[in-house]
Amino acid sequence: MCNRGLRHFVLVVFFIGLAGSIVYAADIPYLQGRVTDDAEILSPAAIKRLSVLLEDHEARTTAQVAVLTITTLDGESIEDFALRVFEAWKLGQRDQDNGVLVVVAPQDRRMRIEVGYGLEGRLTDLEAGRIIRNVMTPRFKAGDFDGGVEQGVTAIVAQLQGGDASIPEASAPADAKSKDAFFEGPDLGIIERILIGCFIFGIIGLFTVLGVVTPGVGWFLYFFLIPFWAMFPIVVVGTTGAFILLAIYLVCFPIAKVILSKSKWYGKAKKDLKQKGKATIGGWTLTSGGRSSGSSFSGGGGFSGGGGSSGGGGASGSW
Repeated sequence: MCNRGLRHFVLVVFFIGLAGSIVYAADIPYLQGRVTDDAEILSPAAIKRLSVLLEDHEARTTAQVAVLTITTLDGESIEDFALRVFEAWKLGQRDQDNGVLVVVAPQDRRMRIEVGYGLEGRLTDLEAGRIIRNVMTPRFKAGDFDGGVEQGVTAIVAQLQGGDASIPEASAPADAKSKDAFFEGPDLGIIERILIGCFIFGIIGLFTVLGVVTPGVGWFLYFFLIPFWAMFPIVVVGTTGAFILLAIYLVCFPIAKVILSKSKWYGKAKKDLKQKGKATIGGWTLTSGGRSSGSSFSGGGGFSGGGGSSGGGGASGSW
């Protein structure tokens, strides 16, 4: 029953995410030129310099490179959006497929370099990833969109023209720290973070509350949940956020339990467990086995607790 319920939950989450990606797909902006600054994050001078550079590059090689900034992707993946734009704008020559699209979504902190089939040998996925990580990302973290886009496009053009000297091996500004370091971690959009967060915090939050209000076995749950609070939140709030949440858990759980242990109902529950072998807390019936070796939880509807596991994933191209 538990496994069936879990499968149903996963299916519901999947279809909600699928529906969100369809309903909230971002509109494709009108192609205004080689640089379409729909998000208005580039200065007029930067747009002019980029336009001149890309026009000269197209005159030399016939390859078309375009830049698009869009405020938000509205929940759509950057890969799907970039592909839709590329196909709608029809970048590159008909028989050569030699187009490149650079997409930046500042509100979602996402970017992508979409490469046409004809240029995949010159601008490989590895090289495009290096440009994103080592050229654009450090400058975006520092709030320098002009520099990030210009340097990234310059590196793309240099690569297409036969050289990779413009792509550094390491991130540029050493002091460029993210202003939103709390959410550094797996590359997820806000919708994915909310859905996964509800699942993760719903489970470990439930067992945390049970640990706080339950006499005896509650302290076992305290230590049992430490690795879960240390690792699972990383998927949602990143390493720094997970560390802060773990510290809050380690401090607040004992404090809350000590405070509750002085209440009358807690004392009564503890006494009932010792004398009768069972106690009722908030509609839940706790039963202890023999010499308090363990406890089980059951509700009026015949519910029995079970165990579960969760895994995470990641992506690239954010700052």
